[in-house]
Amino acid sequence: MRARSRLTVLLMVLAALVTGAVPAASARAEAEHTYRIPRTAVMDGARLHRTKVRLEHGDPRLRRAVEVLRGRADRWLHQGPWTVVDKPRPAPSGDLHDYLSQAPYWWPTKTPAPDNPWGCPYVQRDGERNPEVDSGTDRQDVEKTFDSAYDLSLAWYYTGDARYAEKAGQVLRTWFLDPATRMNPNLNHAQFIPCKYDGRAIGIIDFSQSYTSVLDALALLASGAPGWTAKDRRGMAHWNTAFLDWLRNSDFGKQEAAATNNHGTFYDLLVAGLAYATGDRELARRTVLDARHKRIAPQIAADGSQPQELTRTRSWHYSTFTLVAHARLAAIGRNAGVDLWAYQGPEQESLFKAVGYLLPAATGAAAWPHPELQFRRYAATDVVHAAADAGDRRAQRAVRSLEEPPGGDLWVLRPAAEQLDSIAG
Repeated sequence: MRARSRLTVLLMVLAALVTGAVPAASARAEAEHTYRIPRTAVMDGARLHRTKVRLEHGDPRLRRAVEVLRGRADRWLHQGPWTVVDKPRPAPSGDLHDYLSQAPYWWPTKTPAPDNPWGCPYVQRDGERNPEVDSGTDRQDVEKTFDSAYDLSLAWYYTGDARYAEKAGQVLRTWFLDPATRMNPNLNHAQFIPCKYDGRAIGIIDFSQSYTSVLDALALLASGAPGWTAKDRRGMAHWNTAFLDWLRNSDFGKQEAAATNNHGTFYDLLVAGLAYATGDRELARRTVLDARHKRIAPQIAADGSQPQELTRTRSWHYSTFTLVAHARLAAIGRNAGVDLWAYQGPEQESLFKAVGYLLPAATGAAAWPHPELQFRRYAATDVVHAAADAGDRRAQRAVRSLEEPPGGDLWVLRPAAEQLDSIAG
């Protein structure tokens, strides 16, 4: 803790003692709890700490952002918790505790009938999401679990309102820890295709695109949240260790590790995040270092475009989506002592160039010149913020022209790139 922060803590303790507001031990515990730096995997814990200090000194911009965050957290207070055992039928394994999701872009070709209840065979329609994937599987419930845990943990960290921490704890315990409702630490049946595959390696992206937010939520709660116990911390550490082992050693995990598109990048993000959170800093560092030649150089062209994503029917979505993975991986690298933003490939490929390629469309200066079924300018807002924070001057100038995402721009409170436009609409 820096000297200024220690001084602030002491002043808080003295003030409490002088006024007699709380007993000495309680005052000291409250002050230390308020200023404990969270050991986040993606976000910069020291930066969060400084933001919290600024908020408590009355920064008006932060107060407005916290009110937006409170609104999001309040909506979760009366929802959930969710569990994998609530789905109407189990995964093909027969175990309700196994996570199940359905491939989003695969559609039936026949009308369901008694002898063909799924309407098989299924065919792929890229970028067109089959609405049936939201019923009968765990996909929507896991998204609510991840999103609520993140919003609630952040809201507790900045406000100290115990209701948010207690709800986040309930959500996480129900999905991951309670024996009757917990999820098994595998993705053997993610993105199955009826009558075709019981699960697929690419289903790992169900977690790799957003589970690192849960890792940061856990770190926030571990910084002193009421109701989040040592037993909870040990339970989640055990679950995360088992899940990381499955990711690295299962056939599906190995297939996803070998992917050369955004799936490979998101896989690296998940492995690096889990490694950092479970204490294997060397694995986290090595994963980020390897991403330079495994992910950035092959996926980003010399002009900053991402050729694999430009062929998609939603090329803007996937160009920003993939950069979310790169930016979050770079954030883990920062915590592990690696500057991924500084890397330049053999033809000067870099993350800065990839963000620069998006800037004309992101700022509204020009139309996006590639196929896109549903263009949302704000999809690039977070990755531009990330590049600006990393020192890119073009991105810094562009920030003032970005479109605010629905629900507000919360970068000042949670400086980590997120997927802002859902493929679900």
